[in-house]
Amino acid sequence: MSVGKILANKGRAVITVEPGQSLQQAAVLLAEHRIGAVVVAGAGGSIAGILSERDIVRAVATGGETAMKDRVADHMTRRVVTCVAASPINQVMEIMTAGKFRHVPVVLDGRLDGMISIGDVVKYRLAELEQESATLRDYIAAS
Repeated sequence: MSVGKILANKGRAVITVEPGQSLQQAAVLLAEHRIGAVVVAGAGGSIAGILSERDIVRAVATGGETAMKDRVADHMTRRVVTCVAASPINQVMEIMTAGKFRHVPVVLDGRLDGMISIGDVVKYRLAELEQESATLRDYIAAS
């Protein structure tokens, strides 16, 4: 299965923030939408970065509560790993595991097209395993 099939089921909407917004504003968005990361919007739908809960925790750990007034651009991850809709889920799962991150933006022609999380990948994988198990049970029962 490809990333595109997951997006077809969950949708392509992505919560974004601007680089000049404060960490406080970004944290409010994360809490309101019950998500773990936001894409930092660049010009013309490009991706300037990604800001996760971990980035905010690191900022507060080093700068104290005043860090929440800092700009998102000061704490976002700038080197964002992305994928395309045609990317195989297993490949994206390996990338997430190796990089120790939980969110991967999906791009189309250099612009944001969606985002998948490790939760999306796990949900897919569990459904796939259940289907394989059911197929094997049916095969054994028919033998």
